[in-house]
Amino acid sequence: MPTAAHYNIAHRGARSLVPENTMAAFHKAWQLGAHGIETDISVSGDGQLLLFHDDTLQRTSNVAQLFPSRKDKALASFDWLELQQLDVGSWFVDTDPFKTIADGQINSTELHRMHDLRIPLLSELLTFVKEKSWFVNLEIKPLPHAMADFPVVETTLELIDKAGLAHEHFSISSFYHPFLHKVQELRPDIEINALIGGEIGRKQSWGNYEFAIYNGNVRLTDRKQILQARQHGCRINLYTVNDPKEMIYFLSLGVEKIITDFPQLLAEINPENWLSAGTGDKTL
Repeated sequence: MPTAAHYNIAHRGARSLVPENTMAAFHKAWQLGAHGIETDISVSGDGQLLLFHDDTLQRTSNVAQLFPSRKDKALASFDWLELQQLDVGSWFVDTDPFKTIADGQINSTELHRMHDLRIPLLSELLTFVKEKSWFVNLEIKPLPHAMADFPVVETTLELIDKAGLAHEHFSISSFYHPFLHKVQELRPDIEINALIGGEIGRKQSWGNYEFAIYNGNVRLTDRKQILQARQHGCRINLYTVNDPKEMIYFLSLGVEKIITDFPQLLAEINPENWLSAGTGDKTL
């Protein structure tokens, strides 16, 4: 039977209301009552650990305006001083990706503040999480070939230690499982989450259930998989769960953390609604 603690994890911050992976999105998730956030660690060309999801910059920045000849280039081809110049907020106002602006969920003052947001450093977020006694799931992105030798795991751990973040306030996840093996080797006391299901259209693989915790893709996960993983002693989190009915259903099956673009919706769900659902025999 699941518990009702720390299950609401805001995907890249409250990204349905604020531009993703910005300090503003993390602040908003905190204000909404999320129990924590999920974010993405990438590396600049000069070795700075920053928070950004995509391999390239076009979708969520004005790189085409500032660096037109390099607009298609990988994030790792830019140094930190260049990346600091980018506006990673205005695209949200221009595209309204979740239609929350059109629905009137964001007021004019909030919209104005979205312009000219910057990419944050990992260290900035770690300080915020510690100050709030909050929780963050840090996804370490696979490195481009040109940076294959960069010690991203070691550098992440160094920054966590420097921030003084206690173990209960973070976990480390990755689709690239050798990174998780490295964390286990260096710091077996740290919680790691094995990300699976990254390739839509292919069956989600749980491997030999070697990891204690798996973060599965909700689109590729069913009741049978969850029960099998739990029989192997594994704990399960799911991404990205945006339907309130699915939130209740999967929590009732024993999923521990729901990673969602809509933490505001999950915050409104009474835990009794899913704790009382028992083993979740119903189907969606």
